[in-house]
Amino acid sequence: MGVLNDLVGGFANAFSPMHLLLAFAGCTLGSLVGVLPGLGPATTVALLLPLTFVFDPTGALVLFAGIYYGGMYGGSTTAILLNVPGETASVPTTLEGHPMAKSGRAGAALATAAIGSFVAGTISTVAITFIGPGMAQIAEKIQPAEYFAVMVLAFATVTAVVADAPARGLCSLFLGLAIGLVGIDSLTGQARYTFGVPELYDGIQIVAVAVGLFAIGEALYTAARMRREPEQEMLPLRGKIGMSPEDWRRSWKPWLRGTAIGLPIGALPAGGAEIPTFLSYNLERRLSRHKKQFGKGAIEGVAGPEAANNAAFSGVLMPLLTLGIPTSATAGVLLIAFQMYNVQPGPQLFDTQPGLVWTLIASLYIGNFMLLLLNLPLIPLWVKLLRLPRPLLTAGILVFAALGVYALSQNAVDLGIAVLFGVLGFGMRRTGYPVAPLILGAVLGPMAETQFRRTLVFSEGDWTVLLTRPLSAAILCLAAVALVGPMVARRLRRRPVSSS
Repeated sequence: MGVLNDLVGGFANAFSPMHLLLAFAGCTLGSLVGVLPGLGPATTVALLLPLTFVFDPTGALVLFAGIYYGGMYGGSTTAILLNVPGETASVPTTLEGHPMAKSGRAGAALATAAIGSFVAGTISTVAITFIGPGMAQIAEKIQPAEYFAVMVLAFATVTAVVADAPARGLCSLFLGLAIGLVGIDSLTGQARYTFGVPELYDGIQIVAVAVGLFAIGEALYTAARMRREPEQEMLPLRGKIGMSPEDWRRSWKPWLRGTAIGLPIGALPAGGAEIPTFLSYNLERRLSRHKKQFGKGAIEGVAGPEAANNAAFSGVLMPLLTLGIPTSATAGVLLIAFQMYNVQPGPQLFDTQPGLVWTLIASLYIGNFMLLLLNLPLIPLWVKLLRLPRPLLTAGILVFAALGVYALSQNAVDLGIAVLFGVLGFGMRRTGYPVAPLILGAVLGPMAETQFRRTLVFSEGDWTVLLTRPLSAAILCLAAVALVGPMVARRLRRRPVSSS
């Protein structure tokens, strides 16, 4: 009953006029920006981070929840109508959604994607509601050694999963860790890597890093591709947006199966929604009674992956709220949003700021429902938005990103940092270096350093305590397996089979 009472209190706060308005604004903004080609949830939240600094912490986080969910909903529109996946996790949607649009069934594809996202988001939020407090109570008993080991596991798994070449993922991770070291050392008071620039004494502003890497970097990358790639032809939206009884019958089971796959995998430090969406697509392909339609527009191939995609993204909120550990690039940007308001997610969050956390959880229910009401009627509007010239959209993103960063601190140094990291993000995309390990290293690096130092203080300088404590040793072993395992698997696949 305690959880239900807390949730009722959260709904009482979330239904206040200001919070309802912020939730609606967040859902609309997130959908508007998220529907643009190439802009996923991480880029959407990073782009709009500086614009929300004028609100109180609870209101701002309600707004972010709407932006976060809205950004997730928008990607299916471009995947279905333009055959352009906003990110790797949307590739399965293009495999069946675009053929459906070619055959004149874009309305059914867009509807099953939106409703599937609503079902997955609602079930995932219910899981956060009832499992989150228990996870937080368990996390309160974790010692610094185990906390540091969990962060190392997050680093290892995200680096191994998102990078085709582990060396590139490690380079990106260590660059992010180096960024986190800039500023005044909290223990010794010494300036580290500030190069005599006073504005760097408080460290590099992570908001500027996130906006540069995601928004500016993505805009530059999109502009560079305009010269080499012809603009994608968008299919017309014929017929009404909706599903027939047959579509409902074929979609509801994939929605539930996709949610069951995406939620637990998304909650693990595994680096995003790519794995569950492809697993869901393959599962639906095996279970479907209409196997011959796959590749030609099977609605199950849209319903399952879209539900898994949304459930996986929602799943990252569980370790973020209860442990303070982001398990993907999007979660890393959300952690930056919390830190902007001096709110540190983790085991103490449910005890120290119950009003904030339960209002946030309640706003997830409200925002999810708002998005369902918004997205189905407004799909024709999003289609018109996609007809805007790409150069105009790219220029607008660059302008809003620059204005947002400067307005946040009114500091030219932070604007220069954002531009610098924008160029770096562009270079990383062109050369195949993953961005997710860098942003996670920059955000989690200072926290990992703090926990490691606390471990040394408690053990009187004996670092081997990390290996002598059973739980921390087991977690570090898992991290080693997560990092080395994919490399061993690749070598085994490349080894030629000898004929006997």
